[in-house]
Amino acid sequence: MNSRTIATVWLALSLSAGAAMAAEPVAVAVADFDYTDTSGEIADQVEAHRARVAAFGQLLRDSLVADGNYRVVRLDCPVHPCTAASMPADDFVAEARRAGARLMVYGGIRKMSTLVQWGEVQLVDLERDQLLLRRTVTFRGDTDEAYRRAAGFVGETLKDVMPKP
Repeated sequence: MNSRTIATVWLALSLSAGAAMAAEPVAVAVADFDYTDTSGEIADQVEAHRARVAAFGQLLRDSLVADGNYRVVRLDCPVHPCTAASMPADDFVAEARRAGARLMVYGGIRKMSTLVQWGEVQLVDLERDQLLLRRTVTFRGDTDEAYRRAAGFVGETLKDVMPKP
């Protein structure tokens, strides 16, 4: 190869590497998840459930950031937890846009019985005003580990359909 060819190849590789490095991670807002317990159990588990649902959302956020393709932006809602049910839908979406999110993840978890939980997860592309995913998941158990496994599954499911930078 002559020096001109080497220079051309080097320039092409440099430009493609620079473009790859310049790709900004996609901004995503992961709202807190709503929670309802319809199991009818006598024991008061409100605090344990509140902690597990909060951990579920945080595990999703951590999973998305660890992927490297996503940057989680914080929602600054007037009411906390910041869930889809805690404010009018238009305000909820406006808050995600104000935070700079291109994508928004939200949903809820419902405890049906001692053994069964249902989760509903939505993923919206705010730039396109398009629902990318609406998925119902079930998981067994009412333990920290059950919530961790469910959050891991949901995180992978989200990444399968989320646009990359």
